[in-house]
Amino acid sequence: MNSRYFLLITVSIFFALIMALMPLPFSFEPFRPDWVLLVLMYWSLAVPHRLNIGTAWVVGLLIDLATGSPLGINSLTYSICIFVTASNFQKIRNFSIWQQAILVGLFLTLYHLMQFWLNHFLMDVYFNPQYLWPVVTGMLSWPWIFLLLRKYRRHFRIR
Repeated sequence: MNSRYFLLITVSIFFALIMALMPLPFSFEPFRPDWVLLVLMYWSLAVPHRLNIGTAWVVGLLIDLATGSPLGINSLTYSICIFVTASNFQKIRNFSIWQQAILVGLFLTLYHLMQFWLNHFLMDVYFNPQYLWPVVTGMLSWPWIFLLLRKYRRHFRIR
């Protein structure tokens, strides 16, 4: 049974990876939500014993390899965000979906600011307020992702 749960969670993360790498028109690119991080956050809240920091590290490394960003930036930032959500999953689960969306927005802000800081340190990148548009779109898409993945989890009885 454990391999079945692992496979079902992996399929959802794979679809999030496809959504993250799918080309968008240039004008919509700054607004792309962080699909992979949102899916990882959902699974760390729903079944924290199935998805851990190591999983976030590996998925972040895959994103680094796929996007060509410096190796380890997404791995580190995903791991920190998943650590924060997994360590507080009992508190976060008790909030309504909209309160969770606000918290997810804070976690996404943490993710983007850490990513900016690491990119600034490594590649001398300067801050642009457009870097935070995915926070807004991620907050707005959280209720839909939450409801979709909850239905998926209940349908396949992932525990």
